[in-house]
This record gives sequence, C-alpha cells and structure tokens, in this order.
Amino acid sequence: MSESERLSVFKTYKLYVGGKFPRSESGRVYEVTDSKGRWLANAPKSSRKDARDAVSAARKAFGGWSGATAYNRGQVLYRVAEMLEGRREQFTAEVAASEGISKAKAAAVVAATVDRWVWYAGWTDKIGQVTGGANPVAGPFFNLSTPEPTGVVTVLAPQDSSFLGLVSVLAPVIATGNTAVVVASERSPLPALSLGEVLATSDVPGGVVNILSGGTAELAAPLAAHQDVNGIDLYGADETLAKELEIAAADNLKRVLRPSPVDFSADPGIGRLTAFLETKTVWHPTGSLGASGSGY
Repeated sequence: MSESERLSVFKTYKLYVGGKFPRSESGRVYEVTDSKGRWLANAPKSSRKDARDAVSAARKAFGGWSGATAYNRGQVLYRVAEMLEGRREQFTAEVAASEGISKAKAAAVVAATVDRWVWYAGWTDKIGQVTGGANPVAGPFFNLSTPEPTGVVTVLAPQDSSFLGLVSVLAPVIATGNTAVVVASERSPLPALSLGEVLATSDVPGGVVNILSGGTAELAAPLAAHQDVNGIDLYGADETLAKELEIAAADNLKRVLRPSPVDFSADPGIGRLTAFLETKTVWHPTGSLGASGSGY
C-alpha cells in the first residue's frame, strides 16, 4: 500500500493523573486548533471530578516525594530532561503548531525548555543552602532554619507559552518537594499533555505531577477552593479570574503566587523555587545537658 493510500492515525491525547492516562470522566473533548484555526487534535475537557481526582493523587504522592533526598529529586528531574531531549522533534512540531511560530523558532524554544528543566534539576540540593542556615540568637542555643515544601500546589500554566512557560512554572514546584496539579494552557494544551507521557516513562512517581486540560476558569475554581490544596500559582489566570481565585484560596490560607509579567527566555532566578517553601526553625542547646526543642 502506498503512503498516499494509508489512513492517517491521529494521536489520542489524554489527561495525566496519578501516573495513569484517563480520559475525562465527563467524556467531553474540545477542539484544539493552530494559530490559523486549523484542527490539530481533540483534547480532553476535564471536569471538577477530574480536578478532585488529581488533588487526591497529588496528596497521596506527597509523602514519598517530599521525603526523598534533594539529591535524589535532582536525579529524577535530570532523567526527565534526558527523555525530553530524546523527543525534541515531537515537541518542536507541537510548539510550532500551538504557538504559530516557525519550526526553527520552535526548536529553539524546545532546546531552552530542556535547558530550563536541567537548571531546576541542579537546584534541588542547593536551594536549602541558600534559603536555610544558622541564625544568631542570644543564649546557649543553636538556631537552624531549613526549607520544607508547602504541599499540594495547583499550577495554572501560561496561556501563550505552552512549553517553556509551562516548565518554568512547574519544575520549581516539584524540585522543592511539592506535588503539583497542572491546568494546561486552554488554547495550547498539547505540549503539556505530551509532557505527561515523558513523566510517565521517567522516574517521577505517579501523582507527583498531574496534568489537566480544559477550561482554565472551570478547573481553577474548585482547585482554589479545595481544602487539600496548599498553594496556587495564578500565572495562567487573567486579572478578573485571579482576584476570584485569590478570595477562594483564602478559605484555608493557601499560599498564593499572584500573576505578573515574566520573560521566560530570561534567567529565572530562584523566586519560583522559594514561592512554595515553608521555613522550619529548630532550637538546640549548645551544652551537653538538656533536651532539644523545635518550633515553627
């Protein structure tokens, strides 16, 4: 059979929740088109039930992931970069179609994305040295501060930077020991859904990253109000939605990262690494007698 006589085999995109690839429990999909309105694929349209399932998976995975050594998390993240490097051609095609840029520009974006992932992998066992340390106190005590992850973090991915922006907001969340529920770009979700395939074939435990596609506002509302979500990055929300979500997040005192303009091609700094960290302070007597005490 000649190539022209073959039927095209279209890719079926699915959610990534708890290390598995479910369709939306609602059975809904929506059309994803390129910058010229041409059909690219049908993406699953997640429901509130999918969002709750993702939070449950993230909570279940938190203990093991946060309890792993920072060095081990760095190794796991570096393995993801290896897998991304091997699929650069696929991601280049998806980014070019999703963002309406040339293949050459898309290839540069994908290369920068892989480099960004490596960059955050390298920070896993260093951020504690930067943000923690010994504190000068009066009295015969050692006073030490160490960073600890916040918990389950919802990440609203950038709407216009479907891959580099996505990785720039996701990688620092998991690098510091949090688990994540990601709401992919509503307009350009395909690179995010393909990232789930990479995570599943790397060493990232199931549930550490959960990726949903669909309506950003529809999914963000229940996630912002969810009592088992500890933090939320509002980057992918517009100004009106961000205000509504911030009010909902206040109900259980979620840590909130408000949206602000970011040049994802620039040096990211450590701002997002520290955004979802808590500081634990431990006191210990300097003498040989007495018991140690700790507090927050």
